[in-house]
Amino acid sequence: MSALTDKLAAYGCNIDEAMGRFLNNEAFYAKCYGKFVADKSFARLGEALQAGDVKGAFEAAHDLKGISANMGITPVYELIVGMVEVLRAGKMPEDAMETYGRLMEMHADLESFAG
Repeated sequence: MSALTDKLAAYGCNIDEAMGRFLNNEAFYAKCYGKFVADKSFARLGEALQAGDVKGAFEAAHDLKGISANMGITPVYELIVGMVEVLRAGKMPEDAMETYGRLMEMHADLESFAG
């Protein structure tokens, strides 16, 4: 495995399962990972939460849920899945900004792995 996938596995990501989706092509995974950490959905989620925009927050959170699941980024997936379900019901999660803060801490960790 590469340095990136080793770091992600140590972080709690399900790299073995994800690599199956990527046909064990670590270079392709790394390219997609770079796009994941640069994804605008992280910022869109924060903006929508700040604005009280449930629909916009749902769309951004749902995007992150799907991408993190496909990439095997389990910590992000597990954090965001609860938020998605509350937003899907048309409600703003009570702990939305706290959850978003934890998400952005994870995002900073994940960005550091790319580099």
